[in-house]
Amino acid sequence: MTCPATGAAVPLSGPRFATEPAELYREMRRDHGAVAPVLLDGDVPAWLVLGYRELHQVTGDPMLFSRDSDLWNQWPNIPADWPLLPMIGHKQPSILYTVGERHTQRAAMIAHALEAVDPFELRTHAEQFADELIDAFCGKGATEIIADYAMLLPVRVLARIYGFPDEQGPGLVTAMNDMIDGRERALAGQQHLASSMVALIADKHADPGQDVASSMLDDTSGFTDEEIAQDLMVMMAAGHQPTADWIGNSLRLMLTDDRFAASLFGGRHSVAEAMNEVLWEDTPTQNVAGRWASRDTQLGGRRINSGDLLLLGLAAANADPQVRTDGSALTGGNSAHFAFGHGEHRCPFPAQEVAEVIARTGIEVLLDRLPDLDLAVPAQDLTRRPSPWLRGLTDLPVRFTPTPTSAFGDSR
Repeated sequence: MTCPATGAAVPLSGPRFATEPAELYREMRRDHGAVAPVLLDGDVPAWLVLGYRELHQVTGDPMLFSRDSDLWNQWPNIPADWPLLPMIGHKQPSILYTVGERHTQRAAMIAHALEAVDPFELRTHAEQFADELIDAFCGKGATEIIADYAMLLPVRVLARIYGFPDEQGPGLVTAMNDMIDGRERALAGQQHLASSMVALIADKHADPGQDVASSMLDDTSGFTDEEIAQDLMVMMAAGHQPTADWIGNSLRLMLTDDRFAASLFGGRHSVAEAMNEVLWEDTPTQNVAGRWASRDTQLGGRRINSGDLLLLGLAAANADPQVRTDGSALTGGNSAHFAFGHGEHRCPFPAQEVAEVIARTGIEVLLDRLPDLDLAVPAQDLTRRPSPWLRGLTDLPVRFTPTPTSAFGDSR
């Protein structure tokens, strides 16, 4: 297999994915069209699908563009310590790489388990943990929202509804961040998360409860403990970091854009609009790996060879000028974005609802508790994590009038 790119393949790394991704995607679209040749770590070749229509085609045709990673024609060239292995698994028994009827059954199992989560209880959990986190800094008059709040809230809520003891949350945060960043600690993070899921499954066999893990174990479709543990890993990773970034990116927008600043003291409409705009313009999940061509084909004027890897350029597709002809921001109810994917492998609707409840509750509670929240640094000084995969802030320093701790902090 030769590199699918001839000429100037774009390395899927570097600071521009953090500093100016929109401009970078425009340049890639200008130079390569709707499907661009890229290089992953170690100069591993792949295609990045930039076009909205092309991405719709790839995600809507699971037979031609399969989720089965065993099809990849680059496996002979992938070392055992390749840092992207946690993101592009080989023979991994999770829902991410299952296809056909078995995938349909697994998706139904996950959806059923998440649908059983009571939305009122979920919001109560999110409010409780939000209050506890805010109590730790509300009297100081300043904090760093990403590390002290956004990066801690989703996993604590998810850990509780999945069935983990609350005290395991911080360790899960560290492991997942290491795994998702895809660098030197990626494999260690994956191993910690995997062992935690195995232990959770064993605990729920011995003492089942009203939680997501127990519900999945009750499924009658015959999934093994290993399969359920793998799916819980996927659900935890996919549910935590993008939701944390959704909180951070939405707060950044509300604190830096005059359209939202005037309504920080007001009702909920501005929060919902900011969150929806972020999914279009600043989506937490930039690029996703991936799909594999099951045979030679054509896409966006490119010849795609059997076994080639196609990366889903969600952020680029959301900004495709072929469908966003006027380029205006989308803050209304338009949800035709790719933030949650598309097709049978998209994020399940119950999972989207869980993420939205956690993110929106986290933002609302923070603004209720600290109504004069403001940036503590110039907006242009805010920086992003250096990742082509997930787009989030490295920090979001804020200041506010010190306030007392929550009246419910000690009793909840």
